[in-house]
Amino acid sequence: MTISSKTKWSYCAGATGRDAAYTLVSMFILTYIQYTMNLSVTQFAVISGVMVACMIWDAVNDLLMSAIIENSRFKSGKFRPFILWGAVLNSIVILFMFLVRPTGWAFVIYYSLIYLLWGMTYTVNDIAYWGLLPSLTSDQKERENLVSTMGIFVCIGQFLVAGIVPVVIAGNAVNAFRITALIVAFAFTMCQVLTYKGVTETERTENSNEVSLKAMAKILGRNDQLCHIGISYILFCLGQQLLLLLAVNFFYFEFGYSKSGDLVTIFTVMYGLGTLIAQFLFPILTRKLSRTKIITICMILLLAGYLILLSVGYVLPKNIILIDFTGFVIFLSQGIINLAMIVMVNNTIEYDELNYGERHDSIISAIRSFASKLSGALNQGCASLILIVSGIYAVSQNISKLEVDISTGTIERDEALKLADRFISEVEPGQTFILRLGMVLIPLLVMFISYFIIRAKYKIDEKEYERICTELKNK
Repeated sequence: MTISSKTKWSYCAGATGRDAAYTLVSMFILTYIQYTMNLSVTQFAVISGVMVACMIWDAVNDLLMSAIIENSRFKSGKFRPFILWGAVLNSIVILFMFLVRPTGWAFVIYYSLIYLLWGMTYTVNDIAYWGLLPSLTSDQKERENLVSTMGIFVCIGQFLVAGIVPVVIAGNAVNAFRITALIVAFAFTMCQVLTYKGVTETERTENSNEVSLKAMAKILGRNDQLCHIGISYILFCLGQQLLLLLAVNFFYFEFGYSKSGDLVTIFTVMYGLGTLIAQFLFPILTRKLSRTKIITICMILLLAGYLILLSVGYVLPKNIILIDFTGFVIFLSQGIINLAMIVMVNNTIEYDELNYGERHDSIISAIRSFASKLSGALNQGCASLILIVSGIYAVSQNISKLEVDISTGTIERDEALKLADRFISEVEPGQTFILRLGMVLIPLLVMFISYFIIRAKYKIDEKEYERICTELKNK
């Protein structure tokens, strides 16, 4: 089954706005709260807890949304209407998230509601968008190529936000987040209009019965390979996201607040380059090596990279070039593993179809989103706890007050940046070491558990998948 160029490029290019919007919230929401709002430790802890609860609900909601999409029948397609509706609604929520700013406990209550709405509206788009991917083609090489091409546009969207935001927020955080939210919300909607208009959905034989929640649980539970790769992917996502969540604080407290904007951006360039090169490298590697061997090599590189990151400034010199190169190796390896695991999740669709005579693209592909959301919830909780326990959050609130004063014109920007650097210079070495341990040891632990699950339990290698597809064709 070959997809048209129009469908391929309309689908892949749409990822740019999607991932720009997701990156703004997932990567910078803690930074926004930490450095633009004057909240007590108790208020920060409460809002962090609510965000974790919202994301756990959102992970469950992914599965519920997949059942809704599975049962849907629209003239414009099974997935495309949800892609468009979700983008429009989520863009509106993003504007309310960054443009409306209550204070104190009113902010905690308001943000708890708006964060819940953000997760639920993004889910509408996310499940439909990823559910569409495996339905476009069952050819293994074409699917891998589609994932890689889409990954390039994902990287563009992520980098445009992750690379620019750190440069503009120091000394202008409140206004910078407002302007960024306006641009990102518009880009998200326009990119998804492109996908809606340009993609032609593949006609498939639909299941005759509607999928209930009980039936959905049965579908997920009976697919042993999906369970194994699903658990593994949750752990992997938990490991790979934590470094980025804490990277801004790492640079602020190691190199100073006023100078770290450019440093964070350079580190983000390493993230963008590593992830982007992974998209090009992955299909080349799959022609020469099995996915299992590719993941093994990348895990060895991850181990070396994280240990170097832990040692910088203690055993090794605190050299920015060394830090950036290490980041590049980490992000490249994580990007390749992520692509391999997405393909592994999608390949369980045909495995389920062969064994049970039913095809459930949206339900099974929702595991990827479920894993991302659940791991995101755990990451938010871990990151907030590390910031509170290390005492980093308490120090950052002094800087947050300065940022609010800059936005109201109470203090000059240059004077505020000097005061911010002074606050950071007074931080104890033990506080920054706790932050470093959280960035390194937790990711290594969970990603290696993920790897061992794949090696022990996942059986759908390249030859097995070809056999499955051949049997389905013969049927």
